[in-house]
Amino acid sequence: MNSPSTDRRILLVEDEIFVVWLLEDMLTDLGCAIVGPASSVNQALAMIDVEAIDAAVLDVNLNGQMSYPIADALAARGVPFVFSTGYDKDTLLDRYRTFPVLQKPIQRSELSDTLAKLLTPKQSNVEAAIATIAEMLP
Repeated sequence: MNSPSTDRRILLVEDEIFVVWLLEDMLTDLGCAIVGPASSVNQALAMIDVEAIDAAVLDVNLNGQMSYPIADALAARGVPFVFSTGYDKDTLLDRYRTFPVLQKPIQRSELSDTLAKLLTPKQSNVEAAIATIAEMLP
């Protein structure tokens, strides 16, 4: 039986090349098609405008710029995402704390489990969080 992430298009947003390589390997092993990677907010936003995306993995801090505009754009489109960070979850802005967070260094099993939850229907917490963010957008 295929996992929920098989053949899904995952936007990868990460600015550290070694982490990109690691996540690309993990996502490929999980059967995902990778969109990107994007290493900046502007690159990611451009990809969101032209690519079909099923879910996303977002590094919170991209060379000093927070990835919140990317999260907002994904939420507005109803695309689930997970943040990845080396920082504590409490450093996220309050409105993003209900979203899943992968702590770096990311383990394959955690990535797999998180993607399965994001891509499985009836994830009310994620859907509710996306709806909350989408309502806050202009």
